[in-house]
Amino acid sequence: MTRKGPLAINYEALWQEGMKDWQGQMPERMVNDQLEEQFWSQSIARKKMGQTDPYAAQIFEEMKKHIQPQHSVVEIGPGWGNYTFPLANYVSNLTCVDSSDSILAYLQHCLQHKNHVSYVHAKWERLAETELAAHDIVIGVNCFYRMYEIKAALYHMNRLAKKRAIIGMTTGPIQPHYEILHDKYGYDIKFPRRDYIEFLNLLYEMDIYADCDIISLKRTYEYESYEQLVTTQSKKILSADFNRSHVEESLAPYIEEKNGRFYYRHDFHAALVSWQPK
Repeated sequence: MTRKGPLAINYEALWQEGMKDWQGQMPERMVNDQLEEQFWSQSIARKKMGQTDPYAAQIFEEMKKHIQPQHSVVEIGPGWGNYTFPLANYVSNLTCVDSSDSILAYLQHCLQHKNHVSYVHAKWERLAETELAAHDIVIGVNCFYRMYEIKAALYHMNRLAKKRAIIGMTTGPIQPHYEILHDKYGYDIKFPRRDYIEFLNLLYEMDIYADCDIISLKRTYEYESYEQLVTTQSKKILSADFNRSHVEESLAPYIEEKNGRFYYRHDFHAALVSWQPK
């Protein structure tokens, strides 16, 4: 279905515009598969085997409300396994679909004794109609960033999920010192260009009325030195010239020093957008 009247907005075009950088160009990693493969290969090399992000456990517990142990599950873009590992321990059948050879090889190595887990090397948004069988649940978390044909990706989720389709996305607010740098000092900041609300709009345009649950999360960044903290937490400033003292002043309320290391706690959220396929 295509919406008519005042609600006739091309949400896919807005998504595609949000993929561009702050100079209006498509980043090389968005279009260069070799560069993307290199990124994941290097990321995995830095990971401890089976290492996941701590906040992911809370998101998985919320997702699990829609999943039963007897269900078959497809996971899109599993990355380094934030949800793959707990899914492999919970469901009877798991299929991981990813466009990265490095990712699939890493997961196969980590899960070599899990015979109920299978792997498909493919771009999800370009799946052939017969490439993958329907599963009870289709899940994708933080995996859509390179999917230009986002409606095709959502179409395949709706087509291949028999019981529930689930999209997860971590969201804001941005680290609070950036708000201070913008509001008090007028710096241009790399605020997010895409967010979960776009999935709701895209699905609405497809005549799918999805549910949305918001999860409150906490993350603590740890730094070996004050210099590392300031340097890292300046990277979202777009303005070419900025005053370091402004960054330090904006950071001050949020950092804590313990035993020579520096910690920055960030409260943020995740959104779970889900629907019963039709």
